[in-house]
Amino acid sequence: MKTLRERCAAIDLLVVDVDGVLTDGGIAYTANGVEVKRFHVRDGSGLKCWEQAGKAAGLITGRTSPAVELRAKEVGVGFVIQGAADKLAALRRLLGEAGVTAERTCYVGDDLPDLPPLRNCGLAAATADACAEVRADAHYVTQAPGGHGAVREVIELILRCQGRWQPLVDRPRGERL
Repeated sequence: MKTLRERCAAIDLLVVDVDGVLTDGGIAYTANGVEVKRFHVRDGSGLKCWEQAGKAAGLITGRTSPAVELRAKEVGVGFVIQGAADKLAALRRLLGEAGVTAERTCYVGDDLPDLPPLRNCGLAAATADACAEVRADAHYVTQAPGGHGAVREVIELILRCQGRWQPLVDRPRGERL
């Protein structure tokens, strides 16, 4: 049985569900029927740190929304699969595209469709407000709920275990006028 630190040390790819993980799970529509999503800024800056650390990231979501593509581009997420009815098949596809094994992948989820990918990756993470079954199968459960910094928390955990977080913190601290 691997420790959490050992699992984190092996991670090169972060794969994240969207609704309930990168968002709080609420779905809002404008008067014109356009879906609106709200993303937490620290999750976004965490994903940028992930990219700066030389890591790859992907999103897998069962829904389809232009906002997801836009957010992925903004924060440097290179792999996006939307409309995934079968998230395990989507994960297999993403792993092939990224050239990374499941053992070197962290998946972050919150609901029942996330169970297959969570059970087939090196580090399974669940949001604090994930359903009981997802929390039970996770190697790590965040303190933050989905859409409120849970992804940033997972990124910090992994990068701290890999000794890569502090250099990212020290860089802006060293900047002077």
